[in-house]
Amino acid sequence: MQYLDDYRNNDRIQMLVLSIQREAVHPWRIMEICGGQTHTIARYRIEEMLPQTVGLLHGPGCPVCVTPESIIDQALKIAKRPEVIFTSFGDMMRVPGSETDLLQLKAGGADVRMLYSPLDAVELAAAHPEKEIVFFAIGFETTAPVNLMALKEAERRQLKNFSLLCSLFAVPPAIEMILSQTDNKIDGFLAAGHVCAITGNEAYHDLSARYRRPIVVTGFEPADLLYGIYKCVRQLENREARVENAYKRAVPENGNPEARKLMEEVLEPVGREWRGIGFIPESGFALREKYAAYDASKKFPCNEDTKGCGNGKQALRCIAGEIMKGNSRVADCMYFGTICSPHHPIGAPMVSAEGVCAAYYNYQ
Repeated sequence: MQYLDDYRNNDRIQMLVLSIQREAVHPWRIMEICGGQTHTIARYRIEEMLPQTVGLLHGPGCPVCVTPESIIDQALKIAKRPEVIFTSFGDMMRVPGSETDLLQLKAGGADVRMLYSPLDAVELAAAHPEKEIVFFAIGFETTAPVNLMALKEAERRQLKNFSLLCSLFAVPPAIEMILSQTDNKIDGFLAAGHVCAITGNEAYHDLSARYRRPIVVTGFEPADLLYGIYKCVRQLENREARVENAYKRAVPENGNPEARKLMEEVLEPVGREWRGIGFIPESGFALREKYAAYDASKKFPCNEDTKGCGNGKQALRCIAGEIMKGNSRVADCMYFGTICSPHHPIGAPMVSAEGVCAAYYNYQ
């Protein structure tokens, strides 16, 4: 706890707030890209600490939230199969598809199980050779290696009844999509430290240089985020644009070489639909053909013409996409906290505790 207390220390936080106030002469809009950062910002009311010249916008950094309806519907179809034990982390259980969610399917009798690790799914595959074990692998670059370790363990143990349903996303293409908007309002970014701890900072250097925006890598405690905001504001006031690592205690410049090697071996870049935003080229990962035997989407192909496999209509009244692209704020949504809540989510940012709408609902 001492280590955490250092980054929640009131004196340190007040010092950082004063430093930001001294630096922020001009108005700036900074977007944090990660749901964990958004959660901390809402929980500790960081926006209220900042001077009026610094505004925060909240990006599409919650992989649970942006997993598209089509993949949820595919998961539901697979989970209904009598030979399948469908497994997932708990945060995917209430993400709505076009008609229902995994929790309701479980209540109806489907064998859907919440696990703490994909390696637990491997153990299930070993214990139940008569069943097909499918693990719902969702996340950004942070969690991809853990899912792939489970796949490699299943391969080592020659378990043919284990597979992954992948909904894996890459962060840099999402940042590029936001910056390429002609009406984008972002002056600088706070990049997610846990993603960069895996990938390193290379891709962000290119984005920062091409779009002339500072990108500061930060952690997730209040002092981490305020320090990142300070670094970003300082660059903006000095008319600088570069990648700056404000989370060096956890993020090496080159990331985790072993994890990157594993990802390059097993995964290939693909275009991916982001719930509430739309299709972004090369913004996701899929299993390479070499690992098709462990790919649940190929083992249990979905008929696109069948209702319940991605043909449900997104709620047209939801402005989630505009919120996650930085064009609108949560307060602009007339349905926030009324007909849209964590218990009945309409838009992508309300379906997980780390989504911006859910974070603001829970804490503010």
